[in-house]
Amino acid sequence: MRIGVDATCWQNRRGYGRHARALLHALATLNGGHRYTLFLDSADGIETLPPHCESCVAPADVPASVAASARGSRSPRDMWRVSRAMSAGNFDVLLFPTIYTYVPVLSQAKKVVVMHDVIAETYPGLTVPGLQARLFWTAKTLAGRLQADALVTVSAYSRDRIVERFPVARDRVFVVGEANDPIFRVLPGVELTPRLRGLGIDPERPLVIYIGGFSPHKNLEALIAAFAAVPDPTQLVMVGEYKNEVFHSYFGAVAAEVKRRRLEKRVIFTGYLPDEDVAVLLNHAAVLALPSLMEGFGLPAVEAAACGCPVIATENSPLPELLGAGGLYIKPTADALERALVTVLGSAPLRRRMSSAGVTAARRLTWDTAARQMMAVFDRVVAA
Repeated sequence: MRIGVDATCWQNRRGYGRHARALLHALATLNGGHRYTLFLDSADGIETLPPHCESCVAPADVPASVAASARGSRSPRDMWRVSRAMSAGNFDVLLFPTIYTYVPVLSQAKKVVVMHDVIAETYPGLTVPGLQARLFWTAKTLAGRLQADALVTVSAYSRDRIVERFPVARDRVFVVGEANDPIFRVLPGVELTPRLRGLGIDPERPLVIYIGGFSPHKNLEALIAAFAAVPDPTQLVMVGEYKNEVFHSYFGAVAAEVKRRRLEKRVIFTGYLPDEDVAVLLNHAAVLALPSLMEGFGLPAVEAAACGCPVIATENSPLPELLGAGGLYIKPTADALERALVTVLGSAPLRRRMSSAGVTAARRLTWDTAARQMMAVFDRVVAA
């Protein structure tokens, strides 16, 4: 089978980029005699592509990982270059690992489009605030759904939300899961790295961790309000890019809330951290908090669980099913967050039980399984 892949999100360091890189490496490892061609719009990071995969660069004036931002859009010329390149090959399947970078194609190949969630549709003002960008997003996702021979999403929870939101038959929406990278695991006796210590993180203090972006739907003002009720010496460490973020960010509002509550000495913003540092941090943490209004999967929570870190997460996600007793699942309100933080931080036996359950649950999720699920989708659409 010849499979062409839209890899224009490859350079995105979080979210869609992480997912695409992990899934495509797993598919290439699985292989089975299939031939993959990855289409990029920039040569940056091309050396990290999976081995034995062909690559094709259709240079963009502004790469999709930058242009397809909350307040921007890709130029027609850049989209046409990628579309023309993907349309030209004699492929059996064309895979779009995210509808975020989807472009229409003129090809007889079967099209498989991944739609991670419906967060932008559920909370448009919090994720795509500009009218022009919102119209562009709506048009792009409509085209992707109409052209797709199969829609793929990352959890049963997201599939349910997609079927509720759009006029699409359930049997056209397939679940292909996610998993943590193997770097996220229990590391006995590990010490904080010099980078983490340099940020002011104290391994002797209980640590509450947040990992992710600073988009409004992440509900971080509620987390700050809840943390304010947690007594010293607990620290809140917030990990995520906030200086060069292309997605809609309200970092300024979050930082202002920290200042208003006089928490500057207890809340640390790390910015982007390499996975090696994040894994060490999660091994030291008392709990990870993921208070989003909605999550399509919630990968940071799975990464935390794999490191033996208890999780407090929104119930508006697949995490109750994925992690079970490894987490406490709450309505995403400040009061509920406060109660959960007090409960977990105040009970070492509870943290030990959650840690053990989370590690066991995370082990059930693998990228090999995800690759096999995706291959089954390919086989089905080609045979149809």
